[in-house]
Amino acid sequence: MKRREFLRGTAAGMLGSAALALGACGAAAPEEGGATPGEAGEPAGASPPAQGQETVEWRMGTSWPVSLDTIYGGATDVAERVAAMTNGRFQINTFPGGELFPALEVIQNLQQGTVEAGHTASYYYVGWSPAFGFGTSVPFGLTAAQHNAWYYHGGGMDLMHDLYAQFNTIGFPAGNTGAQMGGWYREPIESLESLQGLKFRIPGLGAEVMQRLGVNTQTLPGGEIFQALQTGAIDAAEWVGPYDDQKLGLNDAAEFYYAPGWWEPGPALDAVVNLDAWNQLSTEFQEIFKSACYMANVNMLAKYNARNGQALQEMVNSGTQLRFYSDEIMSAAEQAAEEFYQEQAADDETFRGIYEPWSEFRTVVRRWNETNELPFMSFVAEDINTDQTES
Repeated sequence: MKRREFLRGTAAGMLGSAALALGACGAAAPEEGGATPGEAGEPAGASPPAQGQETVEWRMGTSWPVSLDTIYGGATDVAERVAAMTNGRFQINTFPGGELFPALEVIQNLQQGTVEAGHTASYYYVGWSPAFGFGTSVPFGLTAAQHNAWYYHGGGMDLMHDLYAQFNTIGFPAGNTGAQMGGWYREPIESLESLQGLKFRIPGLGAEVMQRLGVNTQTLPGGEIFQALQTGAIDAAEWVGPYDDQKLGLNDAAEFYYAPGWWEPGPALDAVVNLDAWNQLSTEFQEIFKSACYMANVNMLAKYNARNGQALQEMVNSGTQLRFYSDEIMSAAEQAAEEFYQEQAADDETFRGIYEPWSEFRTVVRRWNETNELPFMSFVAEDINTDQTES
């Protein structure tokens, strides 16, 4: 079976299975109602500290609107866990993007000490250093599981800490969306020619690759994407995946939904802290903060994996056209990405210092996953396709 046929069949099978599963057992909806601990501007709840104990109160600015409960939840998860594990002695007040400062200027404000902490995607800051892309995700890079392996056990955390320190900050993974979708288009994209001159909202190093394919790129915060796409200010946009994209209403602004998001196969989001504020924390509070980030990292990925299937099925049922990038586009994008890495590594010592060990790790972990996971997933995907065809 050709790769394109396999991908199409796999997607169809997965959607059918999701529909059957959801019809049988339903799906959990996000909690609604009154204010909860950790919402915008509110400290996470916990018992008041005993007199004489160390207390800390921080503000955390984010890049996300509150309406996107899962991605904004990365920040509130950190705040709630920190408060719970310190019995209220360490409080973090979270704020949505745009409330304290522009959503894509978190690290700038951390440098200046406007707030002590932030929750953002490091690749929003590739204009300062392209190496920031590795903290989130880069085209044809690591899946979520592979990224965690690199960060926690492959030297990635030390490398990214060195980069963050250049900007008086320190960052820890505090969320991962899993493999993202390839974006919304007002018109179908059939070939490389279709991309020429297209106005596309896409951040990070994915934007660099798209530019090499003839695309006009721009970066917009999540809360501004719908209007830009609906009015035609842009022709296409990517955000995260079905659950968030549906909440933003992107399926009402464009008809064609593409996969895969080859520029973000496993993007992590970071809780970033002003380095001076970090160094003022006790070792106890530092370790608690790191543990809370670890929990938020695991929890966000689990939420997206649990919710995206239902959201995708609902959008397809309501008229969304699910499509896949052609092999021509995928191959050209991969070639452009690798060329960019080589050029950047030759010219930028900071980039090279992260890229070379990262690339070696990517080769090893891919070889392992091609041995253990790929054969299994290929087999069960064909089973799903067979079951759907027979039914």
